Amino acid sequence: MEKFFYKLESFLKTRISRRKFIQVFLWGLAIFVIQIPFLKYLFAKSTKSTGRVKRGVKGDYDVVVAEGPDPYTNTVKAVEAMGGIERFVRKGDIVVVKPNMAWDRTPEQAANTDPQVVAVLVELCYRAGAKRVNVFDVPCNDDRRVYENSGIQKAAAAKGAYVYFADHWNVVKAEFPYKSPMSGWPILRDAVMCDTFINVPVLKHHGLTGLTLSMKNLMGVCSGTRPLMHRDIGTRLVDLTDFISPDLTVIDATRVLTQHGPSGGKIEDVIAMNKVIVATDPTLADSYACTLMKKDPKSIPYLKVAMERGFGMADIDKAKIQIITT
Repeated sequence: MEKFFYKLESFLKTRISRRKFIQVFLWGLAIFVIQIPFLKYLFAKSTKSTGRVKRGVKGDYDVVVAEGPDPYTNTVKAVEAMGGIERFVRKGDIVVVKPNMAWDRTPEQAANTDPQVVAVLVELCYRAGAKRVNVFDVPCNDDRRVYENSGIQKAAAAKGAYVYFADHWNVVKAEFPYKSPMSGWPILRDAVMCDTFINVPVLKHHGLTGLTLSMKNLMGVCSGTRPLMHRDIGTRLVDLTDFISPDLTVIDATRVLTQHGPSGGKIEDVIAMNKVIVATDPTLADSYACTLMKKDPKSIPYLKVAMERGFGMADIDKAKIQIITT
């Protein structure tokens, strides 16, 4: 933009011709257009993708729940009990740690993932030998304010993460081996072209879907006109989860927004649950989180679809669950 204004200033000092005016006007218009995410993904050079390569790594348990006053310790202990981060992250890996970082809210307001949970996962990944850990989201509010006020940018960067705004030019178009409403949808390339994907949602109320859980959190890897995803959202989120195939799901239930989600804003709507849930099966992780909110998983659109399709495991009674007090 600075280059454009310099050229405009030089241009205005000369005699204006019709041709010159049109040239500079079009050049300035092009600069403006590329700032618009909708047009970025519309004109972006993209390739087709059938999704991430599924590693299929299993943990020592189906679900691990760590409860205690410190989210950092809860996360460490839960991941250790699942088999350790080394089971999911190999030396030289490019890792995505995907928090919910969508709203211009502070950690106390519980609309985003707790920054300490994100930070410790970054730290663990580097301990396991990760080459690079990427942290990003597609916020619903202003990117800069969200990244800063959520506390996630500072906490993750302090541990060495690459925290950056989503690049809507750099996408792939999703392909599926079955009919899907997500076919052709632009997905951020960095979310697909990684070795390990760790999904780190926050447990909270959501006005449309009942709860925000791990499948809902994956909307943050989508470019395009995301409100259109609300149509048949259950099917879309299951297909998206199948496409991304997270290696590990870590649900932050430290502070929980109980109403007026997903953005919240009122401290009185937040309760301290002080739990971290870890699983390799997103359906099971989300189903277990429902019980903490006294919700029937079938009442959550994407879990209802997942159960109807046999996508993952939803029967908590049959799951091997380890509960740890830290």
